[in-house]
Amino acid sequence: MTQQLILDLLPPPPPTLDNFVAGGNLQALAALQSCTPGRAIYLWGAPGVGRTHLLRAASAQPGGFYFGSHDAPATLKGIATADELPYRLIAIDDVQHLDDAGQAALFALYNRWREVAATGKGYALVLSGDRSPLAMPVREDLRTRLGWDLVFRLEPLSDDERAEALRKRADERGLQLSPEVVGWVLTHYARDMSRLSALVDALDRYSLEKQRAITLPLLKDLLASGQSDEYSDKP
Repeated sequence: MTQQLILDLLPPPPPTLDNFVAGGNLQALAALQSCTPGRAIYLWGAPGVGRTHLLRAASAQPGGFYFGSHDAPATLKGIATADELPYRLIAIDDVQHLDDAGQAALFALYNRWREVAATGKGYALVLSGDRSPLAMPVREDLRTRLGWDLVFRLEPLSDDERAEALRKRADERGLQLSPEVVGWVLTHYARDMSRLSALVDALDRYSLEKQRAITLPLLKDLLASGQSDEYSDKP
């Protein structure tokens, strides 16, 4: 079996609300689980606390749409000005990266959201940023709108919660991580859960390629090879 075929065997599990390890963010998770058209939720926190995971998970439901920081602002403008919206939930990630055109489109989308919130044409807005609404480096009228409904600060996971998240990620891929491997990762690797999840995915693929069990020496070999990012970028 070629290396490429091995690497393509197991795509990463998609982000869902069920596989999000909430830790101290249970209220935010509950709000997303019960989010209905007419509501708006703004999530903020440092990189790695799960903002993108939650937005992708929320928008994966039927009628959902996800807009990321690399998407064209014209997409938002088209949604905001469409005669009929096909979406019941619109998720907009990394608001701090929106340029002037993107901010103008989001402003229009908020205004439309408020106008139709109590009608059959209502939709939910779920947004994220790296700081609170009042500290967000966007135009003043948009900054105000970010705080119109529910706002949650996402807290990083504790070490015990990160260990649980690692084991949960491994379970989804049919892997078993020894306490030795988990302990080493928590002590010596990044605290960012997105990078930790990517490391589990990379370790899975690397072990398949090398036909070796997942052990601490294998993990160190992967990291020493400099290929952990390359493996985790595979689809």
